[in-house]
Amino acid sequence: MSLFSQKKKSPVWIQKTHYMRADEFICSACGCKAKKAYKKCPRCGAQISKVKYDPSWVDEAEFVDMMFDD
Repeated sequence: MSLFSQKKKSPVWIQKTHYMRADEFICSACGCKAKKAYKKCPRCGAQISKVKYDPSWVDEAEFVDMMFDD
């Protein structure tokens, strides 16, 4: 397989929703954490047009439920 035949992936914002705090957006290119999805990453300057949702807040909710369950 040639290097030229592989499709280049464009960077995206990964939206992490938290149970007890505000959402955060993580750049898939450099890992920069931001409070909102900018069109351009403030750290690496990558042009980003898509947001990918990460449902990890469900794990946080289950942990809290487990702690307070009678």
